[in-house]
Amino acid sequence: VGGYTKAVLGVDDVLLGGIAAACLVTWFTFLPSFIFILTGGPFIETTHNKVGFTAPLTAITAAVVGVILNLALFFIWHSVWGPSGFDPWSAAIALGAAGLLFRYKWKLTWVLAAAAAVGLIVHMAGLSGAG
Repeated sequence: VGGYTKAVLGVDDVLLGGIAAACLVTWFTFLPSFIFILTGGPFIETTHNKVGFTAPLTAITAAVVGVILNLALFFIWHSVWGPSGFDPWSAAIALGAAGLLFRYKWKLTWVLAAAAAVGLIVHMAGLSGAG
């Protein structure tokens, strides 16, 4: 956005400046990740089946799962029990999405699209308690 709005390459080339800035930001965002993976990968492979490395990583994995569960409960609480109280439409959308994911094995992108569409319809119809 900065490359587009600041006219880095001149007023006539704001689109080109925005594209160049986006490419530069993308490059320096993902390049360190690839460097870490390519240089650290062989070292990590040597630590397999070594209790000194696997035990702490197992504990870290459990902690991460706990954080994800905590975050999921936080979001479901604040979406179903909003400022105006219990919202049955949000609860129905959440339960429907869970059913599509776990019982019918829908792909996540399709479930997100369906839940967003139903949520938009509910909101546009004025049925939701959300402002």
